[in-house]
Amino acid sequence: MKKPMLKMLIIVSLLFGCIFGYKTVTGIMMGHYMASMGAPPAYVSAMDVKYYNWQPQLKAAGSLRAVLGVNVTTELAGMVRTIYFTPGAMIKKDDLLVQLDIDPDTAQLHTLQANAELAAITYQRDAAQFKIHAISKAILDSDAANLKSTQAQVAQQAAVIAQKTIRAPFSGRLGISAVNPGQYINPGDKVTMLQTLDPIYADFYVPQQALATIKTGQSVTMTVDTFPHRKFNGVISTIDPGLDSNVRNVEVEATIPNPKFDLAPGMFAAMTVNTGAPTPRLTIPLSAVSFNPYGEVVYVIHETYKNKKSEPILVAKETFVVTGEKRGDQVAILQGLKEGDKVVTSGQLKLKNGSVVIINNAITPGNNPAPTPVDE
Repeated sequence: MKKPMLKMLIIVSLLFGCIFGYKTVTGIMMGHYMASMGAPPAYVSAMDVKYYNWQPQLKAAGSLRAVLGVNVTTELAGMVRTIYFTPGAMIKKDDLLVQLDIDPDTAQLHTLQANAELAAITYQRDAAQFKIHAISKAILDSDAANLKSTQAQVAQQAAVIAQKTIRAPFSGRLGISAVNPGQYINPGDKVTMLQTLDPIYADFYVPQQALATIKTGQSVTMTVDTFPHRKFNGVISTIDPGLDSNVRNVEVEATIPNPKFDLAPGMFAAMTVNTGAPTPRLTIPLSAVSFNPYGEVVYVIHETYKNKKSEPILVAKETFVVTGEKRGDQVAILQGLKEGDKVVTSGQLKLKNGSVVIINNAITPGNNPAPTPVDE
């Protein structure tokens, strides 16, 4: 019984040894085969590096402000008798807005006018008496002074009535009414808002480094969130003569035509100033650049040896570049590339230095210098 059992154990051991040996040999052979085959080619999109005319621009955030804008108020206290304006209406300078109660003032004016008329008659009569030496010069001088005093009182009372007659200080658009008939208002109380909206000012700040590139009369382009697909054109009208010593910025004022009153004071605006003539720059899409702590890298595609089918093999090589200004989907390249180089624009995450690639431009990333939002 011992010999057959021993033979069986030897046979089973040999069988398992052959199986494990076979698996080991095939695993080693498969590893050598995969190593010899290398990584499969990666599909990427690519484009040639070209020169494009690059418009030097200065961008800043701004705020809109009315050319003329005030809260219309009253100079004197009084009861509101009549409101003559319609909230939100366009008005002209000196249009009547609100009339306060002036009945007591008008009555006082009539009294003073009567006194002035009496003083004028007295002066004329005494002047005739003075010619025949019936009265002294002192009496005539007193009559003249009394006449001037009464006339001044009439003018003062007329000014009081005018101050209680509230008129538009300039042409523009009115806001919401803040008063009602019968309401008592004090000096400085708001009656309504009045704004001149065409044209409109856009105020923005630029750093002192950009001060040499801007000047009055320079064209500006503006966009606002309210109309994301529209551009508003204007010119720089004023540059402050001094800088803010805290942040070293200078305030700039641009004048923007606003004939349809689409723009309103207080709106946030994105300002763009063209600061020079267009210059040619080597330009690639922003998506082609990998921004790393140790530098900016692009993958440049080189054609190497041919395969068995006499087809060229494309290899991606890492190349360090120096980038410049950015605009839209594009970035300017200052160093590292030359015209005609073919760079990878998408698919870099699958690559390493020396990876074999296949170009497929069925889908390419954006390369627009001035992209606009698209509603889907």
